[in-house]
Amino acid sequence: MSSRRNSAVGQTLAWRLGLYYAGLFVASAVVLGVVTYVLLARALAAQDHDVLESMLTRYVAEYSRSGLGGLERLIGTDAREGRHERLLVRVVTGRADLVYFAMPEGWDDVDFRRLDGPQGPQAGWLNADDPDGGATLELGTANLGGGLRVQVGRSSHVRDDLLRRFRERAFEVGLLIVLIAGAGGVLLTRAALAPLRTLDATLRGILATGRFDTRVPTGAVTSDDPLDQLTMLVNQMLARIEQLVGGMRGALDNVAHDLRTPLTRFRNVAEAAVVADDPAAMREGLAQALEEAGRVNATLTALMDISQAETGTLALRRDAVRVAEVVSEAVDLFADEADDKGVRLSEDVPPDLPLVSDRTRLRQVLANLIENAVKYTDAGGAVRVSATPDGNGVAIVVEDTGIGIAAEQLPFIWDRLYRADPTRSTRGLGLGLSLVKAIVGAHGGEVDVASAPGTGSRFTVRLPNLS
Repeated sequence: MSSRRNSAVGQTLAWRLGLYYAGLFVASAVVLGVVTYVLLARALAAQDHDVLESMLTRYVAEYSRSGLGGLERLIGTDAREGRHERLLVRVVTGRADLVYFAMPEGWDDVDFRRLDGPQGPQAGWLNADDPDGGATLELGTANLGGGLRVQVGRSSHVRDDLLRRFRERAFEVGLLIVLIAGAGGVLLTRAALAPLRTLDATLRGILATGRFDTRVPTGAVTSDDPLDQLTMLVNQMLARIEQLVGGMRGALDNVAHDLRTPLTRFRNVAEAAVVADDPAAMREGLAQALEEAGRVNATLTALMDISQAETGTLALRRDAVRVAEVVSEAVDLFADEADDKGVRLSEDVPPDLPLVSDRTRLRQVLANLIENAVKYTDAGGAVRVSATPDGNGVAIVVEDTGIGIAAEQLPFIWDRLYRADPTRSTRGLGLGLSLVKAIVGAHGGEVDVASAPGTGSRFTVRLPNLS
């Protein structure tokens, strides 16, 4: 059902885009045809006017040179040479007496009386319509002087016939344009939606197989085309999802590994305490059960804190603290353990160095870093905690002379439940550094590490003042 519905939606989008393309193409062709028709009509009209103006100019010039007799001779010559075949030529006096008159065929029914009345032009243009509703007679008038006027007119029949043929051909061309627009719309739609079809097929394949390592084919995508950019974003999202899913699977495996042992111990000591007859053995079993329960609780609490910090929901208090005091509190927590191992633990922090931060979370960050430093430093080594002002905050450094971290392991030490010890024989949850990075990030700070095997590690925490 979902597949058919998505297919129907895709077909609807394709039809819509095809109609948009075809409609735009047809509309553009119609506008172009109308503009061409108007320009052609104007050009033909201007050409006819030029012919009439040329005739008027010749007649006025001839009248000026030779008078009425010369004008009549020129008009007669034009008539014999066929120049008046499609022209109306009239020479009239001021009292509307005809001196000369020549009219083309087909205009016998035209009423020329209004050309001679008061409304008739003394100069300029006038149109006289064919009574049968056909062409128009365009008449130009020029004053010769002495009360005489010469009028030259031309029928628009030829021009109208040409425009009529243009309109007929335009209709035929219009049908062809519609067909071309439809075919072009289909082709353009298929080409435009090809990336979306590829994206749809890839995502459906991922949903069917659950393989997030699949990527949408991109080829050489270097343009700023929105579909190309969408494809790259989807691939980046798939890579991120693959990373998160892989991390979740690894985290679940590690959680199962780390919680299986304490839960098994918890069950064993609880069962032993239940069947024991000695009150002392029962108390010892309960104490061990509480210890294992505390370990499980600490793991789950750390995981929740990390999740809240990474999603931005971790509540932070804004305390005005002295960094030296918080460092001293964290150092005191591991002073005895350091002494037992023969590790020299020291601090070097200005006594009045201020910071606006969540005091409890800051102590938690320092405690995790110091604990790791002491844990992985052998007897005779040293762990040093220092702090200095850093812009709008402070930089806290925890460095040791311990075993160090291999370069290939450095990118993964911040992952949840990651343990550089593949046997996971060293005690610990594998959440300390993940929690450190999450809390520092929630404060808007950053943490980095420099380390090499056999030379120790140097962790630097930069924290701004909370606003």
